[in-house]
Amino acid sequence: MPFAPALHSEWLKIRTLPSLAAGPAAVVLVTAAFTALAGLDESAGVDSDPLFASLFGVVLGQIAAVTFGAQAVSAEFRGGALRLSLSAVPHRGRWFAAKALAVGASALAAGLLAGCASLAVGWAVPGSRAGGPNWGEGLRGVVGCGVYMALMALFAAGLTALLRSGVMTLSILVPFLLVVSFVIGGVSGTAADYLPDKAGQVVLHSTSGGALGPWTGLAVTAVWAAAALAAGAWSVRRRDA
Repeated sequence: MPFAPALHSEWLKIRTLPSLAAGPAAVVLVTAAFTALAGLDESAGVDSDPLFASLFGVVLGQIAAVTFGAQAVSAEFRGGALRLSLSAVPHRGRWFAAKALAVGASALAAGLLAGCASLAVGWAVPGSRAGGPNWGEGLRGVVGCGVYMALMALFAAGLTALLRSGVMTLSILVPFLLVVSFVIGGVSGTAADYLPDKAGQVVLHSTSGGALGPWTGLAVTAVWAAAALAAGAWSVRRRDA
């Protein structure tokens, strides 16, 4: 099967399977909802950075993104679904590329919507920062949110293909992301700056005290995602379906 029909097939899976179709919607809803909660809580501790205060929900919205990426791939390892997929697309590398593109594009669209919704909620909730982000910062934050969500979903998808288990992937990534975000998230100038979530979230801040800028931080996250996808592609090509 050529690449375009393979991509269309993977897109149909995401659109029609309830467990997958709910993933992008969850990214938007969780991100916007937790931004609103943070805006209502004056003790949230994010007011010093108006851009991050308006996109604070990304901290938990990313959990929905990695869950979506993990579920999109782990569904292939249940009930012999992978054998059916590979019977339609025998070239395993082509199939996995189509899967990754479908996941990444869906997460990118959801992330852009989440960024717009979160920014709007962050500006609108009572008690929001009077000096919110300007339009230039807001646009950068929305684009960065979309790219970041896509990269994290792809990171989870690649890791799931390697481990062949969505449960195992989430049992690693969810505690990792929460620990990084809430325990060592304030540490700058160390190797922690190059962890996938901390590097990628620089684009969501008005300023950065670390070694990375907004786009170099996303580039670091992209390297992590590419490495995970490469490992996942190797596993798909080398191991039995």
